[in-house]
Amino acid sequence: FQHTVEMVNHTPDPSGESLPIRYLILCSTVPGVFNLGGDLELFSRLIQKRDRDGLFGYAKACIDVLYPNAVNFEQDMTTVTLVQGDALGGGFEAAISSNVVIAEKSAKFGLPEVLFNLVPGMGAYSFLIRRTSPDLAERIILSGELLTAQKMLSLGLVDEVVDDGHGEEAVVRFIQRHQKRGNAHAAFSRIKKCVDPVTYEELIQITKIWVDAALQLRDRDLRMIERLVQAQNRRAARRTEPKAMEGLG
Repeated sequence: FQHTVEMVNHTPDPSGESLPIRYLILCSTVPGVFNLGGDLELFSRLIQKRDRDGLFGYAKACIDVLYPNAVNFEQDMTTVTLVQGDALGGGFEAAISSNVVIAEKSAKFGLPEVLFNLVPGMGAYSFLIRRTSPDLAERIILSGELLTAQKMLSLGLVDEVVDDGHGEEAVVRFIQRHQKRGNAHAAFSRIKKCVDPVTYEELIQITKIWVDAALQLRDRDLRMIERLVQAQNRRAARRTEPKAMEGLG
């Protein structure tokens, strides 16, 4: 898949030189998992220690990863997310930070933070309201509901849903179609940045609010985080074990 995309991106121009990279694809190599979110165990320890600086550093590190993708690395580049599996918490935020989101049918999306009395603070609201209405963004965040790929498509949060096992082909097809009108798409992307830009300052300000809220969590909230960590670890173990077994063969 990587080789195929690189071939699409580096098509030689008439002078014989390669064109600049125009597409960046976010995807996962772990079957059934796109991204299960942040390090909840670390997050819980920092809260228990009342470590405000540590929490802010944790959150800022997340922003420093997501923001460049959200602004196309300040290049005439299109960012694409391919979701094959679960995209939860920070994984949900990472997925929708791209210009284009393609998901396989079995993919699931969710923001579980409200289950432990918090809200996501690393870009969820900023990215959601630029794809849908503020009311819908609020409902998604405060419900903690797990959303199917088809539901995400109906809400305008996913651009294409394909059968399982066909996500990579869909990304290549998208790039081939997109390139035919590349100049128009690049100009439109610049217009969107002028009218409704995602700024680093906005994300950092929200992160500070998130840190303040995280420090207000009580013991029962931290116990819920612990249960989620255990569930996250079990899911990760189930997803990676078959691959490890294959390696032993």
